[in-house]
Amino acid sequence: MGWLTMRDTGRFANARAYLDDQFTYTRDDHRLTVLKSSMVGSTYYAAAERIETAGEARSVFAIICLTFSRPNARDGQTFGYKDMTEHMGPHESECPASILDLLTPIEGEWANNWRARCRANLAKRRLLDAKPTPRPGQTIVFDDPLRFNDGIERTHFEVIAGPKGKGLRYRDPSSRQVCQIPSVKKRAYRLINPAVTVPQVAS
Repeated sequence: MGWLTMRDTGRFANARAYLDDQFTYTRDDHRLTVLKSSMVGSTYYAAAERIETAGEARSVFAIICLTFSRPNARDGQTFGYKDMTEHMGPHESECPASILDLLTPIEGEWANNWRARCRANLAKRRLLDAKPTPRPGQTIVFDDPLRFNDGIERTHFEVIAGPKGKGLRYRDPSSRQVCQIPSVKKRAYRLINPAVTVPQVAS
């Protein structure tokens, strides 16, 4: 399905509330209810319960929507979304565990592969979150050298606070050049704490 665009989300405060309403409805042959939803960046994930009118058969599947917000759009279309279900095996696979846990068993290779990719991504994130976070005053040593625009490869950096205390920067201890290193936790590294000086007791 293509993109649907509109001037705004109407009476709804945000994209998530608007999409929750879009995917909660009653038809002659079934009713659909969003049980839980979440925005991960600009991607909407939801667990949707479908109950068939005949026989009350129940299933819970995932809905995924790409969204955009352009407040100053020249054409006046400030909000848009593209909806998919897990049956389509979407590329976006950062669905929260709290939504995955609500889904009922499903047939179909694409949907099951999508669920497996989401679980694998959650496991990777847990590993990244468990890694020690660099802090100002420490030295960080990367396993693989990083090459910068000056052509020099570096592995050792002093961790310093960013401007106004926001974020971190990394300083070459030799040249004193300050660098920004994106996605630090996705790299292999070890941290060296600054030496602690033990005060000597006068005899």
